Amino acid sequence: MASDLPVGGFPLHVVRTEQSIMHTRTELLSLDMPLLPMAENGQQFFLTAASLQMQAFKATMRYNVEALAFLKHRCEQHAKLADDLITGTQFNDTFAAFLQNATSQYVTEAGKVATLTSRLASETARHMRKGARIAIENAAAKTVA
Repeated sequence: MASDLPVGGFPLHVVRTEQSIMHTRTELLSLDMPLLPMAENGQQFFLTAASLQMQAFKATMRYNVEALAFLKHRCEQHAKLADDLITGTQFNDTFAAFLQNATSQYVTEAGKVATLTSRLASETARHMRKGARIAIENAAAKTVA
């Protein structure tokens, strides 16, 4: 049994496949059919909850991409430090420059993470407000009708 989860305002569809010896029958069930107002609100709640999980997943992946890119760069800098320490004659100057650059880069990365966190929180809040507004408008329309 497979299902298509909505992204945005797309309806939820469930595909059911039944197999027998002679043939395969696939049936598409849609939740677009008229439902009781409570059921429609419940459906909207679950769609919004699934959307929130999608937003959280996307945020986690963005953090991972940013963190891995930063760690890759820092590992390259550590390897360069080892090479510079082996081949260089000025240990203190090489190590001091490394520490200065590392500190600067960690501060810059912390700023990037703070900016990313703010942007993701804003996107999630906007998405949740939209879902709540749609649910309220649908409930109000069903109440009036």
